[in-house]
Amino acid sequence: MQDKRKHERLPIKLTLEVSKLFKQDGVNIDNLDAEIEVFDISKSGIGFMSASKLPIDYYFNATLEFEGTAEIILSVVKILYCTKIGDSGYRYGCEFIGLPSMYDHIFEEYANHI
Repeated sequence: MQDKRKHERLPIKLTLEVSKLFKQDGVNIDNLDAEIEVFDISKSGIGFMSASKLPIDYYFNATLEFEGTAEIILSVVKILYCTKIGDSGYRYGCEFIGLPSMYDHIFEEYANHI
Protein backbone atom coordinates (compact mmCIF):
# COMPACT_ATOMS: atom_id res chain seq x y z
CA MET A 1 0.00 0.00 0.00
CA GLN A 2 1.38 3.39 -0.99
CA ASP A 3 1.59 6.07 1.69
CA LYS A 4 -0.28 9.18 0.50
CA ARG A 5 0.46 11.37 3.53
CA LYS A 6 1.76 14.87 2.90
CA HIS A 7 3.67 15.12 6.17
CA GLU A 8 5.26 12.77 8.70
CA ARG A 9 2.92 11.72 11.48
CA LEU A 10 4.25 12.07 15.00
CA PRO A 11 2.93 10.09 17.97
CA ILE A 12 1.19 12.25 20.57
CA LYS A 13 -1.17 11.74 23.50
CA LEU A 14 -3.77 14.45 23.95
CA THR A 15 -7.26 14.30 25.36
CA LEU A 16 -9.72 16.83 23.97
CA GLU A 17 -13.43 17.36 24.20
CA VAL A 18 -15.54 18.20 21.17
CA SER A 19 -18.60 20.14 22.25
CA LYS A 20 -19.77 21.47 18.87
CA LEU A 21 -19.50 20.40 15.23
CA PHE A 22 -20.36 22.64 12.31
CA LYS A 23 -20.54 22.71 8.52
CA GLN A 24 -19.96 25.59 6.14
CA ASP A 25 -23.65 25.66 5.25
CA GLY A 26 -24.52 26.74 8.80
CA VAL A 27 -25.55 23.33 10.14
CA ASN A 28 -24.43 22.91 13.77
CA ILE A 29 -24.46 20.01 16.19
CA ASP A 30 -24.25 21.36 19.74
CA ASN A 31 -23.79 19.88 23.23
CA LEU A 32 -21.80 16.84 22.10
CA ASP A 33 -19.30 16.57 24.95
CA ALA A 34 -17.49 13.84 22.98
CA GLU A 35 -14.12 12.97 24.47
CA ILE A 36 -11.40 12.22 21.94
CA GLU A 37 -7.92 10.72 22.33
CA VAL A 38 -5.47 12.16 19.79
CA PHE A 39 -2.82 9.54 18.94
CA ASP A 40 -0.91 11.20 16.09
CA ILE A 41 -0.37 14.61 14.58
CA SER A 42 1.29 16.10 11.51
CA LYS A 43 1.49 19.49 9.86
CA SER A 44 -1.65 18.57 7.92
CA GLY A 45 -3.88 16.95 10.54
CA ILE A 46 -4.59 14.65 13.47
CA GLY A 47 -5.69 11.10 14.08
CA PHE A 48 -7.91 10.37 17.06
CA MET A 49 -10.14 7.76 18.64
CA SER A 50 -13.47 8.24 20.36
CA ALA A 51 -16.32 6.17 21.73
CA SER A 52 -18.65 8.69 20.06
CA LYS A 53 -19.82 8.42 16.45
CA LEU A 54 -19.08 11.77 14.78
CA PRO A 55 -20.20 12.68 11.25
CA ILE A 56 -17.79 12.99 8.32
CA ASP A 57 -17.21 16.38 6.64
CA TYR A 58 -17.97 18.32 9.81
CA TYR A 59 -15.57 20.73 11.49
CA PHE A 60 -14.62 21.52 15.08
CA ASN A 61 -12.36 23.99 16.84
CA ALA A 62 -9.29 22.49 18.51
CA THR A 63 -6.78 23.85 21.00
CA LEU A 64 -3.61 21.75 20.90
CA GLU A 65 -0.86 22.07 23.52
CA PHE A 66 2.46 20.37 22.81
CA GLU A 67 4.41 18.80 25.65
CA GLY A 68 7.99 20.01 25.64
CA THR A 69 7.11 23.37 24.07
CA ALA A 70 5.31 26.44 25.34
CA GLU A 71 3.29 26.63 22.13
CA ILE A 72 -0.45 26.31 21.60
CA ILE A 73 -2.16 25.84 18.24
CA LEU A 74 -5.72 27.08 17.76
CA SER A 75 -7.18 25.50 14.64
CA VAL A 76 -10.25 24.36 12.81
CA VAL A 77 -10.21 20.61 12.08
CA LYS A 78 -12.25 18.79 9.43
CA ILE A 79 -13.25 15.14 9.96
CA LEU A 80 -12.27 13.25 6.78
CA TYR A 81 -12.91 9.60 7.61
CA CYS A 82 -14.12 7.26 10.32
CA THR A 83 -13.40 3.56 10.88
CA LYS A 84 -15.25 1.43 13.43
CA ILE A 85 -12.93 -0.37 15.85
CA GLY A 86 -14.69 -3.41 17.29
CA ASP A 87 -17.03 -2.49 20.10
CA SER A 88 -14.67 0.07 21.61
CA GLY A 89 -15.35 3.03 19.35
CA TYR A 90 -14.15 4.77 16.23
CA ARG A 91 -10.87 5.89 14.67
CA TYR A 92 -10.87 9.23 12.83
CA GLY A 93 -8.62 11.03 10.39
CA CYS A 94 -8.82 14.81 10.23
CA GLU A 95 -7.13 17.69 8.46
CA PHE A 96 -6.26 21.15 9.69
CA ILE A 97 -8.10 23.87 7.79
CA GLY A 98 -6.08 26.99 7.04
CA LEU A 99 -3.29 26.28 9.54
CA PRO A 100 -0.70 29.03 8.95
CA SER A 101 2.88 28.01 8.16
CA MET A 102 4.00 30.08 11.17
CA TYR A 103 3.17 26.95 13.23
CA ASP A 104 5.59 24.72 11.27
CA HIS A 105 8.37 25.27 13.81
CA ILE A 106 6.19 23.77 16.56
CA PHE A 107 6.00 20.44 14.72
CA GLU A 108 9.76 20.49 14.14
CA GLU A 109 10.46 21.23 17.83
CA TYR A 110 8.07 18.51 18.92
CA ALA A 111 9.64 15.96 16.54
CA ASN A 112 13.04 16.69 18.13
CA HIS A 113 11.66 16.07 21.65
CA ILE A 114 10.01 12.68 21.06
